[in-house]
This record gives sequence, structure tokens and C-alpha cells, in this order.
Amino acid sequence: MIDSAKNRADMRIIVVGAGMSGLLAGIELQKAGYTNFVIYEKADKVAGTWRENRYPGLTCDIPSHAYTYSFAPNPDWTQRYPPGPEIFAYFARVTEEFGLNERIVFNKEVTSAVFEDGGWTVGTADGASERADAMIVATGILHHPNIPTFEGQDSFKGPIFHSARWDESVELDGKRIGVIGSGSTGVQIVSALADRASKLVHFQRTPQWITPGQNPQFTEEQRAAFRANPQLMIDLHDSPELKEGLRMFTRAVTDVNSPEMAAVEAFTRMNLENNVQDPVLREKLRPNYRAACKRMIISMDYYEKVQLPAVEVVREKIDRFEANGIRTADGEFHELDIIVLATGFKASSFMRPMNVVGRDGVELNKLWDKRPSAYLAVSIPDFPNFFMLNGPSAPFGNLSSIAVAEYQMMLVMKLLEVISSGNARQISVSREAMATYNSELIAATKGTVWASGCSSWYLDPDGVPTIWPYTLERFMEETSEPKLDAFERA
Repeated sequence: MIDSAKNRADMRIIVVGAGMSGLLAGIELQKAGYTNFVIYEKADKVAGTWRENRYPGLTCDIPSHAYTYSFAPNPDWTQRYPPGPEIFAYFARVTEEFGLNERIVFNKEVTSAVFEDGGWTVGTADGASERADAMIVATGILHHPNIPTFEGQDSFKGPIFHSARWDESVELDGKRIGVIGSGSTGVQIVSALADRASKLVHFQRTPQWITPGQNPQFTEEQRAAFRANPQLMIDLHDSPELKEGLRMFTRAVTDVNSPEMAAVEAFTRMNLENNVQDPVLREKLRPNYRAACKRMIISMDYYEKVQLPAVEVVREKIDRFEANGIRTADGEFHELDIIVLATGFKASSFMRPMNVVGRDGVELNKLWDKRPSAYLAVSIPDFPNFFMLNGPSAPFGNLSSIAVAEYQMMLVMKLLEVISSGNARQISVSREAMATYNSELIAATKGTVWASGCSSWYLDPDGVPTIWPYTLERFMEETSEPKLDAFERA
């Protein structure tokens, strides 16, 4: 008789990354009796993107009680949209509470993984290597900064830094600051620094649609009630209003001609029309693409802050950096003391530059040369016992990445159970199932808002969205129970 419990205890599993998804993987493995696992983290702390990003104004655009693990509510959130330091503290606390610190090896960067002799040989930057029966790659998508180069960049005399490499030694108050980039990060930084800078120039070649939000504080009485009755937090996490809002939004973005999409566009257009008084500035801030084609931005005060006398919005292309500022293509010179690159991340990299080689020498870098893909964002053909969390085609959008990772981890646990139960030694999605999945996915993206005519990090080099094009309910259903006929087992 197969001893599943012993197999779970013996199976060597390497988890790559101690961010939100990697911590989740560790917790779920422990719960299920997989005790022979390790989490390798390239940095010296947990929390991934919330460790890397420390810029002024950093907040999550998911309501705080929805941005928690379903099994670990947090009574200590101070406001509806949690600030970055609180999110980092939450993940650090969860790590401690679930005993994961002893499972994590910090400053251990995985550089290679090669499938050979029925298992994975995993190499790390310190020159070490070890064997694993299975891998869970939880490297995330927002960890390789996209750092552009401009003519004359080295001539600028002041500090230049990316938003994910914030230089906390730089004094900001009273300075002339240029912010390049109009995504969520750029908007948050501008809002945070508009009252502090003597001059703030927001360089945005492409303006964004912005939806208004309110960010009320949780009172001490409310937080005390959460501590006394955790069900209150669970109710907020699973509130019908939040779920209906998510359903409405996913219906909108997955059907560009839907009434829900029309409602989203009307709401964001009204926000611009009603809150920016100067018609010239209003047109500078008006996008020329459909709302939600790029990730929607929630801001409590961006439109208010860009109307301050010290703030300027510049749509002209940057021509070059000079010693004391930036010159744009129209010849105008903007004197600056500090330049911030809020230019996002190389989202399509995923675990790369790790050198991952699957069965029969299949190289992931070549396989993903044009378009990263993974079945349900979890499994790749010819990469047995190799699982991803928040991989290609996951439901990114404006959904909670924690919720998405929890659905995916349920699928991973079911696939691991196939191995531990003795029904297979190796499992991965078949090439045929992957091809069908990809063709259906690509066809379905044509009706989504992401394919409606804008440039975004959701698109592959051919302009095809790499994001889940269906409803969140369908993703939940697809990941709840594996369709084993889609998987090769050996």
C-alpha cells in the first residue's frame, strides 16, 4: 500500500521566492504534511515587491481586508487602501506566525534549474547545487525594474533612481523633482510629493484613466472590534459588495462592448471632467484609449494635486537629459534637482534570468522567446513537477494577486497529491492541452478591453494580451480541480 503521508514527508520541494506567493506555498505545504521543503529568497527579507518598493505615497489599490490571505486576516490595517510599510509588516508577521523563518534561506538566489534523471538539479548564485523532486516558482512579476536610458543621462548632476530602488538618503522637501512615468507608481509619487517639492514636473507621454477612491481610516474602536471578533474581518474579505464589484469589473474588461464597460468608462470620464477645471490641463490628462485598457488607477487626490501651482504635467517626449534638468522635444528645458524613474517593471520576465531547462533539453528561454505561456499560469509542457504561481496568463488586471495565488496553489496541491499518492512520479501539462489552451486564450483576448488599442505591460511583442481573458469565476472553477486528462504523467 502506498504511504502518502510518508511520500509527502520525503518529497524534496524547492520554493523560489519569499514574496506573497512563496510564503503562501510554504504555508500550504506545511498544512498538507510536506515537511521536506525549503524557500530560497535572493534578498535578505520577505515580502517581495513590498520589500523592494518604499517610495513616498506607496499604497495598495486593493482594499486592505481583501488584500490578505483568506486564512490570516489582519486587524491592524489603519486604512481602506493599505500603505506599503503596513503590507510589508503583515507579510513579516505571517512569516513568523506560521513558522516559516526556519524554512527560508535568505540571500540565496536560484540561477538555474535543470530536469535530469527524473528530478531537478537546482543551482544557486553561491555555486551550490542540490536535487529536488518538485519546484514551485513564486518569483512574481514586479521585481525586475524597467530602467530606460536617455541621451545625456550620465550628465545629470542630481540623483536619478528608479521607484523600486528608492534612495532614502535624498532630501526631497523644497527640491525640483521630475517624475517620469504615469502608471500607478508615478501617480502615487506625484500625489505624495506635490506639497513637498518646490517644483514637480510629471512627464507622461501617455496619460491614464483614473478612478476616484476614498481611503478612510479604521478607528481604534474598529480595530479593537476586529481583534475581538475575527469574523468581522472575514466578512469584509468576503463581502457581497466587494464580490459583486469584482464580478462587474471582470465582466467589463472581458467584454469591451458590455454595459459594464460602458459604466466604467462613464465613471472615469466623469472623474476627469468634474475634477480638472483648466481645459488645457484636462486635455493633457485625457487618454486616447478605452478605460481599463491599461491597469486602472485608483487615486484619492491626483487630479487635485496636479492642479497645484508648483506642479506641471508634460506630455512632450523627452529629448535628452542635461546637467541641470531635462529638455523635451519641443525645446523646453525643465530645471530639476532630482529625477525619479517610475517606469515600471519587465513583467514578462517572470523567473528569468534563471536558466531553466526541462525534459530533453527544452530551454524555457527559447520556449518563451516570443510569448510566455503556462497552463492556468501554473504548468508548462516538458517541465515535470515544475509549478508557477502568478505565472503567464494569470488574472492580473485590478484583482487581488493574493486571491489569484490561493486559487492556483489549490491546483498545485492537487497536482502534488497525484505524485505523493503514487499515481505518478512526474506530472506536467501536455503539449496538446497547452496548444489548445493557448489558441483558445488568444482568441478570447480579442474581445477584451486590453486588445482595444493601447500599449501596456499586458501585451506580448505582437500586441496580444497575455492576461486571463475570462471571468474570475471561471478561473476559480478551472483551478479548483485539475483536469487530469490535460496532464502527462510518468
